[in-house]
Amino acid sequence: MILKSLSLINYKNFDSRSFELDTKINCFVGDNGMGKTNVLDAIYHLSFGKSYFNPITSQNINHEADFFVIEGLYRKNERDEKVIVSAKRNQKKLIKRNGKAYERLAEHIGFLPLVIISPADRDLIIEGSSTRRKFIDGVISQSDNAYLNDLISYGKILSQRNALLKYFAANRTYDPTTLGVYNEQMTALGTRIFKKRNAFVEEFKPIFQERYTAISGGREHVQLKYKSQLSDVPLDQLFEQAQQKDRTLQYTTVGTHKDDLALKIEGHTVKKFGSQGQQKSFLIALKLAQFDFIKNQSGTTPLLLLDDIFDKLDEKRVAQIIKLVNNANFGQLFITDTHPERTEAIVKEIHQSYKIFKL
Repeated sequence: MILKSLSLINYKNFDSRSFELDTKINCFVGDNGMGKTNVLDAIYHLSFGKSYFNPITSQNINHEADFFVIEGLYRKNERDEKVIVSAKRNQKKLIKRNGKAYERLAEHIGFLPLVIISPADRDLIIEGSSTRRKFIDGVISQSDNAYLNDLISYGKILSQRNALLKYFAANRTYDPTTLGVYNEQMTALGTRIFKKRNAFVEEFKPIFQERYTAISGGREHVQLKYKSQLSDVPLDQLFEQAQQKDRTLQYTTVGTHKDDLALKIEGHTVKKFGSQGQQKSFLIALKLAQFDFIKNQSGTTPLLLLDDIFDKLDEKRVAQIIKLVNNANFGQLFITDTHPERTEAIVKEIHQSYKIFKL
C-alpha cells in the first residue's frame, strides 16, 4: 500500500499544502514549529479518523478557519483509493472513501494500516495502564473488527453500569436484577476481550524480543507481561466478589478495563530502571513489532511514520534502526527531523528512492 499524494486545507498550522510523495521514503525537515509532525498526524488521521496527538477535533482546525480537510490518494491492491477526512466546528467529523461516507468510523479502522513512532510514545512507559491498554487494543483492532466492536460495546455497558451504581447511591436504593443484566453482558464481552488480548501478547512477545535484540545488539534482556484480573478469576465471580466495593465506590472496580501490560528490562520496570536510550529502544522495538504483527495479520504492508526518532539515540542504535528499515519487509516510510543534513545522510544509507520536503 502506498500513499501517492496528500492535501491539507486548514489543518493545524497549514492553510493549504499538497505533497506528491515518493513510493519509498519521504522526509519532512525544518525547524520546530514548522508543521513536520502535523504532516504525519494528517496521515495518521486518514487511517484512524482522529489525531494521534490531540483527539479534540476542533483543536486540529487552523485558528483562522471553521473547518479542515485532509485528502489522501492511495494505491492499494492495484487500485486507487481516495480517502477524505473533514471536520467543521460544532459538527460531526466526516470520513469518505471514494466519495462514499462511512456510517461508523469502526468500519474504516484497519483499511489503511499504519504504525507511528513518536516521542509521544514515551507515555506508554510513564503514564498509567489505560495508555498501554490502548496500545494493545490499537494493534489488535487494525486486523480484527469483531474485537473492536466488542471493545466499543464493553465501553458503553461499563458507562451504563457506573451510572447505575451512582443512581443507587444517590437514591439510596439497590436493584440486583438490573445490575445482574449488566454483569452478564460485560462478562461475555470481557471474557472475549481477555482471551484475545492474552493470545495477542503471547504471539507478540517473541516478535518484540527479536526487534529489541536487533536494536540493542543483544546487550539487554526485555520482557512483556499481560496483567489481568481475569487471569485468576472469571469475570462473573469477580463481579460477585466486588459487589459491595462497587456500590461503596460507585464505579466498576473489576474487569478488562483494569488490564495492564508490564514492561521490563533485566527483570525491572523500564520506567524506573531503564536509561533514556533503553526506554527509546524499548518503544521503537514495540512499534516495529506492532508493524510486523499488523503486516502478518492483514497481509498489507503498513505505512511507517518515524517522528523525530533519531533524537536522543546514540549512533550505534541509529545504525541498527537504519539496517532494520533498509529491508524489503518495509514499505513506504515517512520521517521528520530538525537536521536536514543528518536526515539526508541517514536516508542515503537506506539505498532507496526518497524525497525531502523542507517546511
